Amino acid sequence: MAAALDDGWADPARLHGAGRRAAVLLEAARESIAVNLGARPDELSFTGNGTQAMHAAVLGTLAGNRGAPTLVRSTVEHSAVLHAAEFHVAAGGSAVAIGVDSQARVDAETFRAALAQPGVAAGALQAANHEVGTTQPVATIGADSPVPLIVDASQVIGHAAVPSGWSVLTGDARNWGGPDVGLLAVRTGTRWRSPAPADDRGRVPGIVNLPAVFAAAASLRAVLAEREATAALHRELIDLIRNRVCAIPDVEVLGDPIERLPHIVTFSCLYVDGEALLTRLDAHGFEVSSGSSCTSSSLEPSHVLVAMGALTSGNIRISLHEQSTLAEVEAFLAVLPDAIAAVRAELGAAGL
Repeated sequence: MAAALDDGWADPARLHGAGRRAAVLLEAARESIAVNLGARPDELSFTGNGTQAMHAAVLGTLAGNRGAPTLVRSTVEHSAVLHAAEFHVAAGGSAVAIGVDSQARVDAETFRAALAQPGVAAGALQAANHEVGTTQPVATIGADSPVPLIVDASQVIGHAAVPSGWSVLTGDARNWGGPDVGLLAVRTGTRWRSPAPADDRGRVPGIVNLPAVFAAAASLRAVLAEREATAALHRELIDLIRNRVCAIPDVEVLGDPIERLPHIVTFSCLYVDGEALLTRLDAHGFEVSSGSSCTSSSLEPSHVLVAMGALTSGNIRISLHEQSTLAEVEAFLAVLPDAIAAVRAELGAAGL
């Protein structure tokens, strides 16, 4: 990012020397990221953040297929998809929500059948769930989908292979350790129309934040170079957490134990307030999440856990990063049982 600030400060659309240098940096970043998404460089655009990318993906695909009013989505999509769907419905469209099983996974045949119904413009299905890590059957559903399939790959990019079968793909560089940059890829031939006013900059209006985009590309390249080794370590650490947490009374680990992302785990604790447990763990130096991962600042009950039929109170979400170690996980697991017991005692639930 520092290097790009020096060499890529200019508008890449300008024809002067500084603009041409910026354009070279932008295209290099676009090519580097696109190849790792299974996309062509001209299919990839950049947004200010992942939420903007998701809104543009959903609303742009619906705008490009106005002859059909209905969006099909799963009940466990990120809140950005839910908000875009609500916006679409408020404007006169319609949306159909497809339920999931207790592991947060949709049934491929049910979802495909919904996409084949009259009046459906597009489907939206995440590559993997952002709260419990369960992967979705994107490749199976997208292989012969009669309508465009919008795929939120934010949690997958940098951690696992990006699935095939997508028509429109989104990502968020923060989830692989990069800066605040959103990715929007629209497959050639997919009908997509910008939901924003007309702009001569392409799919996304305005000038791109080139230093952030260049840093996103560099960070993704660095992460991917070590992805297999990091994923293997993360899977071992998450397995350790899952096994040890199960030994704590009235604690349930959520999500598929096998077909999941390597770095995410969520568990729910009966007779525990999630905010109180989060605060107690934070005092010990462990930064975890509670509530819905996409609305965690308000600690709202997780719509993902509701859709799964799981306990929605006392849930803790852990997301490992590239510097997470076995020693840190062991230290966390040493503190966790006493933290849960202390919160239960505060609530008068000790011994239940």
